[in-house]
Amino acid sequence: MNRSHDHGMAVTLSQHDRSRRAFVSSLRSHVLQQMAGELREHFNETVVPEHEKSGAPLATPEAIHKAMKPEFPFKAYSSVRTSAQEMVFDFVSDAVDRELETLNERAAQPAQSGSLTLDSMIELPKNVTGIDVHLAPGSYHAEHASEDVSAGAVYDNSIEVFAFGQFGQQLNDIGATLSNYLRLKYPEFKPASILDCGCTVGHNTLPWAETFPEAQVTAIDVAAPVLRYAHARAESMGLPVHFKQMDARAMAFEDEQFDVVFSSMFMHELPLKDIHQYLKEAFRVLKPGGILWQMELPPMSAMPLYENFYMNWDTHYNNEPYYGTFRKQDYRQLLMDAGFDDEHFVEATMPRFTFIGEQAFSEAIGADNTFDTLTGRMDPKGTKWYGFGAWKA
Repeated sequence: MNRSHDHGMAVTLSQHDRSRRAFVSSLRSHVLQQMAGELREHFNETVVPEHEKSGAPLATPEAIHKAMKPEFPFKAYSSVRTSAQEMVFDFVSDAVDRELETLNERAAQPAQSGSLTLDSMIELPKNVTGIDVHLAPGSYHAEHASEDVSAGAVYDNSIEVFAFGQFGQQLNDIGATLSNYLRLKYPEFKPASILDCGCTVGHNTLPWAETFPEAQVTAIDVAAPVLRYAHARAESMGLPVHFKQMDARAMAFEDEQFDVVFSSMFMHELPLKDIHQYLKEAFRVLKPGGILWQMELPPMSAMPLYENFYMNWDTHYNNEPYYGTFRKQDYRQLLMDAGFDDEHFVEATMPRFTFIGEQAFSEAIGADNTFDTLTGRMDPKGTKWYGFGAWKA
């Protein structure tokens, strides 16, 4: 027997559990590396020449998708990738279900340093309740018992399998990378209050408390089960974070309350109208001199054509219907529409901080931004995260 994670909300794994998880994690890695590479070869060597002969240009991601859909390599890739995604949740749910009563009891223990505030009257957005996001059964809001944490526990354990090691040992590399970018790029910036929006279980929230230990860190999400789990997880790790159930489109915070408003992989899960509302709220609660700082998928305008087709797979097959629409936006214009000045726009492509260390990271962020096939994608060859935002004048 062993524990699934190195924190107090970890579940116990049998040898059978470990074997199943190793299998699906390896399958995910195989799909996103070997099969994805073969898919690209098929596109370049077969699909492109055929369309050049017919005179039909493949000038948009949508055109590439239409051309690839009937091709066997694409069908095989999509089928195996979808099945692997469903296996992730199926496999991890067994261990969580066995220990759910214990997990719920652990989460109900009194707080030692942080806090948890839930809102029983909150109206959950349709983009959360209307679909099983990421093919996760019940999405991230469903509850199966009193004071339930199962959605959070399943998410925490599924990410470990889903990412096949590419998010770091504590699954926190995105938060560590984005927070340390600010620390090293702007050493004079000393935030006292930090807000993470759409935090789920706090993987990328906790690094902010570690990077800026003098700051008060607050994290919000609309789903109670993930927040209960996030709070218990943070408490077990001794990190004081204040988790609140709140809609990022209508935050119950005072104007100009935070030095940093952060999110990770959040905006592409929102309809465009909700993105506009969120950014206006972020601008409102941000202090002058503070920064909105978002880890997100790179915009289509910055990426090669085939990469845009490949990245948009999730729009069609992973229950992320707003993914493609978001990436078509002009990110700079989105922030200007929310009230930020064009001259204070910031963007960066960054190597993974927890993988390469501070010295190599510092050298990398001093160079110009580069967008390539590894930007925003999980790959052992050297994933680069993309961040954008703006300082508030």
